[in-house]
Amino acid sequence: MNAWICFADECGQTLRPAKAATWAPRGHTPVVSVTAAGGVRVSVAGMVCYRPGERSRLIYRTMLHRGRKGEPKGFREPDFASLLDAAHQQLRAPIVLVWDGLSTHRSVKMRALVAARPWLRVYALPAYAPELNPVEKVWSAMKRGLANLPARTAGALLEAVKNRLKRMQYRQNLIDGYFAGTGLSPPAPTRP
Repeated sequence: MNAWICFADECGQTLRPAKAATWAPRGHTPVVSVTAAGGVRVSVAGMVCYRPGERSRLIYRTMLHRGRKGEPKGFREPDFASLLDAAHQQLRAPIVLVWDGLSTHRSVKMRALVAARPWLRVYALPAYAPELNPVEKVWSAMKRGLANLPARTAGALLEAVKNRLKRMQYRQNLIDGYFAGTGLSPPAPTRP
């Protein structure tokens, strides 16, 4: 079949950064002021894609939620379908997709969107098994990189999230390491 195996997941980041240890002069506790006002949120849907003999890929899409009434707070079925179509176009091969049991993934609308794509096969991860999804490790690294970051605006937060993901996107060994960290068989080495 010569398909790519792709793992998918979603996460979100708000203006309130995670706390992390940092350096400061003795006796001067570092203070990071944040606004954290409103319901600003950056949602990210991502896929890590593997195929023996090929360079591993990280493909993602972001969505900015500014807290306005009626604005979607996260990815919906058409957004996931758009991500899958973009991945298929970039990978130029069939996709075997593995994702969690999020209600959006199991909806009637999503099942119809999947059925309309003959190049796509979908499998669900077991319930409560995030350790089997390498994308969870991508989110963890991204959030560690955003720790103590005082983003004051929605635009600054979105830019920081994209920056952290783009840094990972071009580091194939890192993406391969996330796959190996799941305990699944690592992909075969790439061609020279």
